[in-house]
Amino acid sequence: MILPKPADMFDRDWEWRQLCAFAQSDQPTATLGVVSGRRRQGKTFLLESLCEATGGFIYAPTEAVPRQEALRQLGIALARYQGSPGDIRFHNWGEAIDALLALATERPVPVVLDEFPYLVRDAKELPSVIQKALAPRRPERRASKARLLLCGSSISFMGGLLAGAAPLRGRAALELVVPTFNFRLAKDFWKIKDPRLAALVYFILGGTPAYQTEYLQGVGPTSIDNFDEWVVEHILNPASPLFREVRALLAEDPALRDIGLYHTVLAAVAEGNATRGGIANRIERKATDISHHLTVLEDAGLLVTEHDAFRSNRSEFRITEPLVRFYHVIMRPYWTQLERVRPGRSERIWRSSRSRFDGNVAGPVFERMCRLWAEDMADDDTFQGTIARVRSGVVHDKVNRTGHGVDVAVFDPDGALLSIGEVKWGEVMGLGHLRRLEEIADILEMRDMRPRVLTLFSGAGFMPALREVAAGAGGRVQLVDLDRLYAGQ
Repeated sequence: MILPKPADMFDRDWEWRQLCAFAQSDQPTATLGVVSGRRRQGKTFLLESLCEATGGFIYAPTEAVPRQEALRQLGIALARYQGSPGDIRFHNWGEAIDALLALATERPVPVVLDEFPYLVRDAKELPSVIQKALAPRRPERRASKARLLLCGSSISFMGGLLAGAAPLRGRAALELVVPTFNFRLAKDFWKIKDPRLAALVYFILGGTPAYQTEYLQGVGPTSIDNFDEWVVEHILNPASPLFREVRALLAEDPALRDIGLYHTVLAAVAEGNATRGGIANRIERKATDISHHLTVLEDAGLLVTEHDAFRSNRSEFRITEPLVRFYHVIMRPYWTQLERVRPGRSERIWRSSRSRFDGNVAGPVFERMCRLWAEDMADDDTFQGTIARVRSGVVHDKVNRTGHGVDVAVFDPDGALLSIGEVKWGEVMGLGHLRRLEEIADILEMRDMRPRVLTLFSGAGFMPALREVAAGAGGRVQLVDLDRLYAGQ
């Protein structure tokens, strides 16, 4: 039975169903689940809501708490949950885990250890302790119906819990990753009606719900006219909790130790250096010197590798979190000036940074939005085939020895190219943009890869002549503006 979702929970229908099914499963013994996702996505809110609905138990330690203090705090929380007059004392984690399993002897009960990486930092044996506690033939497990949930925001750590030769490998019945809201959900969450304004907000804050509910208390721009004022007051303002958020994100992840170098790598990517060699050249290091840092940033969910649509041996790195990109493009170069508040200074910095915002923030984020639309929101009729994967890439013209960038390349399950597309955020697109795609299609035809559909994406609209050609092309030319991106297929 799916429990009623809390009235104040926006979306998260699928995640709620998975948690309810796990918490109420008819498995006769104790089971394990792992919940992860980047910070500020509402994982704790989901789990607290689940415990409230089912009478479950949740414990969240404080950061860097010593082992014995964590056990003491857990004992206090457990005594309060059970209504015991005195405290419960644990000498080790084996005793503590057995006590948690004993909470559910009659019916399934969710038992949550939130911020699990904090606990393991000073008790590295804890995953092995849980492994032993959940051994299939162990009497304490057989007598328990506990639904033990481990939750954490360090994606690299939480992903490693169930990987390879890790102690908990094969023990979990649930592995739930709570994602950020996509751009459509973010628009609805912010209650913004104007799709252009919704896109501008998304370019900076992405789909992280806590930025709206906790950091800004629901305060967003009310129109395009006051967007600049909102950025200055709530993003570039040293008194705003969002001002230092990116620095906090990196500092909070235990896998990121040389924070300065990680920021430098992210800044290089934000500036447009997307390849391993390009990043290394920008920060004046050898490519081998930054391999570890790139891997760690990927494991932390801050970078993602995107493979070229047309060359299997080529890939580029992309920043996943818009606020991280915004920080490195707009805020970090002026950090000292922004910290030293002077009348009108933030306004001048923002005014002088708009071209970089359009080119290095809005442009790349808008491209990712368009690829997401093509992959998850467009129907199969749009591209005249079943959509399997969407990428970007470079098509090389061997005759003229030039490369042509393709922002959106759509493939079917057999690898056939359904569509190639071009994306422009701030440019009204015309017949010249269509001709460019036709030229690329001609090059691809020589490789037996001619696309069925040419797609143009624009945040500024299309010229009448292009609209006329598209209307008479029988679906072979698709135009996607902001209205279609946010509401259409």
